[in-house]
Amino acid sequence: MIIANFMSDHTNLDEVWMVVSPHNPHKSKASLANNYDRLHLVNLAIGENTSIRSSNIEFNLPVPSYTIDTLSYLKEKYGDKEFVLIMGGDNIASLHKWKNYEQILAQHQIYVYARPGYELGELASHKKVKIVEAPLLSISASYIRKLIADDKSVRYLVPDAVYAYLEENPLYKNK
Repeated sequence: MIIANFMSDHTNLDEVWMVVSPHNPHKSKASLANNYDRLHLVNLAIGENTSIRSSNIEFNLPVPSYTIDTLSYLKEKYGDKEFVLIMGGDNIASLHKWKNYEQILAQHQIYVYARPGYELGELASHKKVKIVEAPLLSISASYIRKLIADDKSVRYLVPDAVYAYLEENPLYKNK
């Protein structure tokens, strides 16, 4: 949420859409909570922020979810909007492994925020890639899920509404 808010406040983006993915092909499905629980967590995290919105657009697309397919669908459905991809430095370094990454680079600007401990790789200098000087955070969703599974507190690492929901619902415990 810190990065999403930073991107909406410190770049030329009109709004940031947080797309909840049913199954990222680079992650284990077993580590994820139910799609609608995750969508609910995103909505709780967004709260009243009108420059960030959630999207369940991938819920109706084939699984696993490939970014190029999502971007193509968004372009088809919202042709009046220009979509920019936001990703961490860890992802830009491995973008060459993504399905049709050349097409993503050809058709979309990519905003990248550095992540501590990750090299950006050679695609970081591509003309469609913009490195954004955002706060360096070593907090990730994977890290938060691991803390919860290890029965450690995530208070202050997530918005209060998300923390309260996670305390009441054992989504990531023992996953």
